[in-house]
This record gives sequence, C-alpha cells and structure tokens, in this order.
Amino acid sequence: MAKKLKVLMLMLLVAGAYTGAFAELTHEDANNLSKAIFYGALAIGAGVAIGAAAGGGGAGLGSAVQGVIEGMARNPNMGPKLLTTMFIGMALIETFVLYGFLIAIIFMFTGIYDGRAGFHF
Repeated sequence: MAKKLKVLMLMLLVAGAYTGAFAELTHEDANNLSKAIFYGALAIGAGVAIGAAAGGGGAGLGSAVQGVIEGMARNPNMGPKLLTTMFIGMALIETFVLYGFLIAIIFMFTGIYDGRAGFHF
C-alpha cells in the first residue's frame, strides 16, 4: 500500500510540474502546441489504421491460402482452378489494404486538416 501511495504522490508531483510549465503560454504558443498535439495524434491514428488494415489483410490472405491448400489436398485435380480463384481473391484482399494505406497518406500529406484543401476546422 505504501508503494502505491508513493507512486500516486510522484504522479501528482509530475502533473503539477507539467501544468506549471505551460502556465505562462501566450495564445500563439498554445495554438502551436494544440496543433502539434493534433498532428501527432493524426500521425498515430494513421499508423494504427495502416496496422489494422495490414493485420486484417494478412489474416484474410492466410485464411485464403489455408482453404486452397486444404481443397487441393482433398481433390488434387482442382488445383489449377483453386489457384486461379485464390489469386483473384488475394488481389481483392490486398486492394483493401492499399486503400487503407492510401487514406492514411491522404490524411497525412494533403493538407486536409490545415485548410489548404478547402476544409477548415
């Protein structure tokens, strides 16, 4: 219990020092700080979106290959037809991963959020 209390006191001390560091910010400094936090969060969100798209695509591709291998093991004569269908399905799955990557790149580098693209927030 004493260790938890020490950790809590340390967290409160750090929080007090952190808020004291920004107590004398001008309006322009606060605006720049909020923009930096926003763009940092935007970069983290884009990275998470790409990671989720790649993870989902990887799971889908793995499932597709597993199904084709099981089908070929059960009926080897269907191998060429199954491979053709698998490659078409893999291309479609990979397209969704590339769409996620494209959307993240658009958010990061086109200036949608800072008014250069005609949008204002």
